[in-house]
Amino acid sequence: MMDSVNRVVKSISLPAKGKPASSKKRKWREIEEIRDKFQLEKELKIYEDSLEYMLEDF
Repeated sequence: MMDSVNRVVKSISLPAKGKPASSKKRKWREIEEIRDKFQLEKELKIYEDSLEYMLEDF
């Protein structure tokens, strides 16, 4: 999972010096959203695995 996050983070380039700061903030917000998405997927996978385990008992 973290490899995917790192690849995405590296693929998003920082804005050039001439660009406004809002562009830089927007990029970081996008990075944080991607990290949150991967974290949520990781947490959901844990719950999915535990639910499958519980269903095997029935």
